[in-house]
Amino acid sequence: MRLRMATPSGWREGNLPAELTSFIGRTRLLASLKRHLGESRLVTVTGIGGVGKSRTVLRLAHQVRAQYPDGVWFADLARLQDAGMVKHTISSALGIADQSSRAESESLSEWVGERDMLLIIDTCEHLVEGCAELVQELLEAAPNLKVLATSRQSLHLPFEHVVPVPPLQVPGDDPAENLFTNESVQLFAARAGASVPDFALDEDNIGAVAELCRRLDGIPLAIELAAVRLRALSVEQILGLLADRFSLLAGASRTALPRHQTLRAAIGWSHELCEPPERLLWARLSVFAGDFELDAARFVCSDGRLPSADITDLVTGLVEKSILLIRSNHAGVRYKLIDTLAEYGEEWLDKLGQAEQMRQRHLEYYLSLAQRSEDAWSGPRQIYWFVRMRQEHDNVRVALEHALKTPGKAVQALTLLASLWFMWVCCGFAREGRLYLEKALQANPVHSKERCKALWVLSYVRSAQGDSAGALQAAEQCSTEAVRVGDSRAVILASKMQGTAALLQGDLQKASALLGVAIEFNTDNKELNPGLLPAIVELSIVLTAQGELYEAESLLQDCLQVCRERGELWVSSYAQWAMSFTRLATGRSEEALQSAREGLRIKRHFHDTLGTLVVLETTARIFAALGELPRAARLLGALQQNWRTAGLPQMGAPFLTEDHDGCVRDCKRQMGELAYKSAFEEGARLDLDEASDLALGEVDAPDEG
Repeated sequence: MRLRMATPSGWREGNLPAELTSFIGRTRLLASLKRHLGESRLVTVTGIGGVGKSRTVLRLAHQVRAQYPDGVWFADLARLQDAGMVKHTISSALGIADQSSRAESESLSEWVGERDMLLIIDTCEHLVEGCAELVQELLEAAPNLKVLATSRQSLHLPFEHVVPVPPLQVPGDDPAENLFTNESVQLFAARAGASVPDFALDEDNIGAVAELCRRLDGIPLAIELAAVRLRALSVEQILGLLADRFSLLAGASRTALPRHQTLRAAIGWSHELCEPPERLLWARLSVFAGDFELDAARFVCSDGRLPSADITDLVTGLVEKSILLIRSNHAGVRYKLIDTLAEYGEEWLDKLGQAEQMRQRHLEYYLSLAQRSEDAWSGPRQIYWFVRMRQEHDNVRVALEHALKTPGKAVQALTLLASLWFMWVCCGFAREGRLYLEKALQANPVHSKERCKALWVLSYVRSAQGDSAGALQAAEQCSTEAVRVGDSRAVILASKMQGTAALLQGDLQKASALLGVAIEFNTDNKELNPGLLPAIVELSIVLTAQGELYEAESLLQDCLQVCRERGELWVSSYAQWAMSFTRLATGRSEEALQSAREGLRIKRHFHDTLGTLVVLETTARIFAALGELPRAARLLGALQQNWRTAGLPQMGAPFLTEDHDGCVRDCKRQMGELAYKSAFEEGARLDLDEASDLALGEVDAPDEG
C-alpha cells in the first residue's frame, strides 16, 4: 500500500522567505554560486558568523527559483539544538504531514522522489553530522534534487562543492574604486537610511563611513549593527567608540536570534563550536598580523598542550569552521584571522595569561626568518624572498613593535631590523626602515656589533632615499664604533656606505678610494650583498664619469657574470643600468638601450621605485641620442611627475642631475618649445608602470616626425 503524505498547497513554488531588506553587492560571488550550483548537486556556502551566508543564499535562491519546476524550499536549523530533530525539522519545512511509523528519512526521500527542486538547509554547523547524513541519503534517493547549505564548516561529503563567503570589499581594497560605490559603504548607507530616514552619504561623511567600514572588516552583521546606532550617535561618534566594538554593537533587533544581537554573540557561537585545542590555537594565532604560513603557526603556537604535529589538523579545523581564511597563490598557502576574530582571540589569550609568551615566540620566529632570508637573499630564490618578506611585512612590524616596547628586548629589535636591510632597501619600505632603525638605535645606546650593523644599514637606507648627508653621518658613526668594538666587517661595510654617499655628493675621488677599499676587502668574502656587488656597480659609475670607460665596462661584465652564476637579480638590474650608462658614453646607443631595457625588465620583479626611476633617467637620454625625441620628452615628463612621490629628484646626485638637465636642453633645442611641452605634458600623465612600458617599447611611441 502506497504511503499517503499531505503536501502544502502551492508546493511547486516552495516556501522561500521573502527578502526583507535590499541586497547590496556580491555580484561576483552570486555569479560563482550560480555556476557551481549548475555543476554540482551539493553546494555548501561557508563563512564566519555575520558575514552574510544566509542572506547571500536567499538572494541566490530568488534569482534561480524559476529554474526549479518543483520549487525552492528553505529549512532553517538555527534554533534547533537536538541533532535527532534535523530530519523532522526539514520535513516540517517542506510541509510533509507523514503519520506513518516509518523512519523520517524514508518518508522525506520518498516525498522528494523525482521532484526537480532545490533544498536550502540554513545554519548547519552545530549539527554537521546529522545534516551530512541526511543530505547524502536524499541525494542518493532523489536524482533531480539539489542542495544548497550554509554552514561555518563544510559537511565533509565527497561530492560537496564548498564556496566561502568573504567579508564585503572595504574601501582601499581596490585603490581605483570610488568610495561611494564600495560594497561596504553602500550596505552601511542602505541600512543607515532605513534607521535614520534623512541619512545620506555625502562629501562630509564619506570619509568617516569608509573608515568605519574598514574598522568593521566588511562584516555585514557588524556594519548593519553599526548603522542602527545612528539613531543615537553620529558616524564620527561610532568611530570614536570602536575601541570596544563588541559592547557597542548590541541589541540592534529584538527579533534577531540571540547570537546575532551582538557581534560578540555571532563570534562567540563559532568559538563554542570549536574543540578545546582549536579554541586554544585560535587564541594563540591572534598574535599574528595579516596572514601567515603554516610553519609560522607550528613554531609560534606549539607547546606541550598543542604539539607541533597537531597544528596542521587544528588549522584545517579552524579553516573548516570559517575561523581562518585561507589564501592560495603562486607563492603558496597562507592563513588569516580577520581583525575582528583576532581581537576575540586576543581577549582569550590575555585571560589565559599566555599573551607575553606567544608574542615572544612570534618575535623569535620572525627574527629567525629574517636571518634566513638575509642569508639567502643573494641567491637563486631572491624573488621568492622578495615576495615572502613583503607578505610578512605586517608580522615583522608587530614583532618589531613588541621588541621595542618590551624591557630587555631592544637588542632583538636591532638584530631583526638590521637583518632585514634588503627589505628596507629592496622591497619598497625605506621610509619605514629608517624610522624603526633610528628608534632602535636610540633604545640601544651601548656600543656593540649589533649596533654597528644597524648603523651601516641605516646609512644604506638613507642613501636609498637620496639623503647623502644622513647616509655619510651614519656610515662614519658606524666606522668609529666598529673600531672600538673590534668589528672588522662593519668597518668594511662602513667604507662602502661612505663611498656610496660620496658618489651621491659628487666627490668622485673620495668615492673611488672608499669603494675600492670595500671591493678589495670583500673579494674573498662569500657575501655578495650589500658590500661587494653594489660597490662594483657604484665604482663603475665613478669610472664612467671619470672617462675610464673600458675599465668600467670590464668591471660590470665581471659583476654580471657573478650575478648569473649565483642567480642574483636585484644588483644585476643596477649592473645593467650602469652598463647602459657606460655604453651610452662610448656612443653605442642601441646596445645601451638593450642594457637599460634588461634592467627595467628585471626591476618588474621587485618594488624598486627608486631604481626604476634611475634607469628611466638614462633611458630618456638614450632615446634622445637615438633621435626619438618625443619619446624622450614623454619620459622626462613622467620622471618629473613620479620623482615627486618617490623622493629627491635624481637622488640629488650631480652625475644624474647634470645628465637630466642636459637631456632636457637637447630635447627643447631639437624639438622646439611647443612640441617639447606637448610631449612632456603627455608623459606627465603616466604612472611608473606606464612609463616603463613606454621605455620598453610595449606601447606605441608618439609620432617621431
